[in-house]
Amino acid sequence: MTSDIDLSWRVEEACLNAWPSPRQLLVHGYLLRATGGTSKRQNSVNPLRGSGAPEPAIAAGLALYAALGRRAIFRVPAIAPQMEPLLAGGDYTVVDETCTLFRDLDALPGGPDPAVRLTPAPDAEWLAVRDAVNRADAAAAQAFRDTVETLILPRAFASAVVDGGIGAFAFGVLDSDLLVIESVATVEHLRGQGHAKRAVGALLHWARGQGARAACLQVVATNAPARALYRGLGFARELYRYHYRVGPEPA
Repeated sequence: MTSDIDLSWRVEEACLNAWPSPRQLLVHGYLLRATGGTSKRQNSVNPLRGSGAPEPAIAAGLALYAALGRRAIFRVPAIAPQMEPLLAGGDYTVVDETCTLFRDLDALPGGPDPAVRLTPAPDAEWLAVRDAVNRADAAAAQAFRDTVETLILPRAFASAVVDGGIGAFAFGVLDSDLLVIESVATVEHLRGQGHAKRAVGALLHWARGQGARAACLQVVATNAPARALYRGLGFARELYRYHYRVGPEPA
């Protein structure tokens, strides 16, 4: 039987694989990521399974981000909190407490929505809609495209079609028998109509058809609409949380 901590690390590793960084370093069991753009997950120091004393990684992270002209960001999961005591006394703000949610795929109701389009890569429309919804500048838009190019696991990009266009979108990455859901969003004037639920539901059915046994995702704890959406999709189990410690902007 898999323990809760083993399952949490399995999910943590799958989430890192599903949101890869094209630029990263390993330092004493910690992953230092520096993709660029606005994603904190891709521009932070992350402890890995079995990581030990954090002092060398913190020092390396400070040097790396300073050299890049970026603020230092440290991601602190509850399953590996050892950086927290060292950062808590410094000039590092706590931001974006995030829940890691999990569900099995043994019993999926209904079938895939035929009005949701699934493709193995994002087309120009999918990317344009995502850029618009996220108000992505050129650097953030390119960082996402670089991320997609870095993916090496099976993946599907979902477009919930409405009135001939994309009403909501998401993508999923299959890491062995575990589906990771990413980038779920709805076009602003179409929110509250169930389009994101359709997109994610299609990914769950796709993954089940590929042999997946479970699914996971990560959502900011204060995002009440998103958490309600995921509860309605069966993501009732919270495995662990994480937050970021963010340093000041470079002078």
